[in-house]
Amino acid sequence: MENQGSYEMNRIILHIDMDAFYASIEMRDNPKLRGKPLIIGALPHERGVVATCSYEARKFGIHSAMNIKEAYRRCPNGIYRRPNIDKYRAVSKQIREIWNSFTPLVETVAFDEAYLDITDQVHNINEARIIAHTIKQRIKKELKLTCSVGLAYSKTAAKTASEEKKPNGYFEILSPDDFVNLIIDRDVKALHTVGEKTSQKLYESGIHTVRDVRNNKERIIKMLGKQGELIVKYSNGIDDRIVAPSRPEDAKSISREVTFQEDTSNYELLKDVLVLLALCVENKAKHYGLYGNGITLKLTYGNMKSITRSTQTFACDSAILIWQEAISLLENVDKEPVRLVGVGIHNLSKEERQISILDYLNDSEQDIELSKILEKLHKRYNLNFSDNIDKIFHSGVLHRTVEYMRKHFN
Repeated sequence: MENQGSYEMNRIILHIDMDAFYASIEMRDNPKLRGKPLIIGALPHERGVVATCSYEARKFGIHSAMNIKEAYRRCPNGIYRRPNIDKYRAVSKQIREIWNSFTPLVETVAFDEAYLDITDQVHNINEARIIAHTIKQRIKKELKLTCSVGLAYSKTAAKTASEEKKPNGYFEILSPDDFVNLIIDRDVKALHTVGEKTSQKLYESGIHTVRDVRNNKERIIKMLGKQGELIVKYSNGIDDRIVAPSRPEDAKSISREVTFQEDTSNYELLKDVLVLLALCVENKAKHYGLYGNGITLKLTYGNMKSITRSTQTFACDSAILIWQEAISLLENVDKEPVRLVGVGIHNLSKEERQISILDYLNDSEQDIELSKILEKLHKRYNLNFSDNIDKIFHSGVLHRTVEYMRKHFN
């Protein structure tokens, strides 16, 4: 790309962030919800948090990750809806198709957020602006949704830019100097990697703003080590991170978990729930052709203490074998009331290693064993798992099924 003024943009990066994504989809599909405080997440009488909310709800101080009961205290007349993850996932796929039509360098951060490196697709900054606005227009026209776009020289600057004019905004940060001038008097949380814990450490040291970071570089590096070095770099507008297209095989693990609406001390119920979670893990692993070389069990107790237990294994994508290993791990944990249970595979690879049928069930025997387990669950809960198991992969169905099991265990 040709030189633009005194600073040459070596990379041109867009950060695209959908506006109140879940809530916007619900309002698009149900016009009666428009203009009202809509909160997507757990329901007020349930455990959980806010996933997202409309901008009308944000006027009450509600935000994502807020405890749902606090949200209800602030906005008792709001409209509360559980998330429809399958619908949002389908819309996200449509959005990604639009993003991918402009550049192969798309790093998806979430259903509703991504970085796009368009350096090789343009010759000058004006062409970059055209792409940014075209993406906004296509999303609006094809999906009836809005997004905010930041155009910048780095990932940090692009994300900062996309947040400047929300909702339905567009903003540019074309040089490190522009970035520093924009954020220098903002809270340290404006810098990448500075979350709650790091910000508290900085506050306690008298460092509250980006300007404070720039004036205390050596002290921050001494206090935070490598993270401190990065924070100092970001405070000077320097961010060399590349846009790295995400691939399933780059993931470190595949897991699934559920939170009970009431703590349970029934560990036989946990074993039954682990069957369904293992099936979900198997489904995703086989979809991407991945195998795990380790299995992990996760529990969060009623006192919010979380533990993980893991074991190394052969290359595995089988629900039965995942479940069996998870059961073994479950036998050796403290038997306290449980709030959340999860299972996963880690150390992923695309290569399957042959194992001895003397040690493990072959595919046919696994199918027979699975049928026996599902029949046992059918008798216990009067639910037809065998004919409807594919529905369990949908988040909403899984959570409703687990809650039904908790209430009807016998």
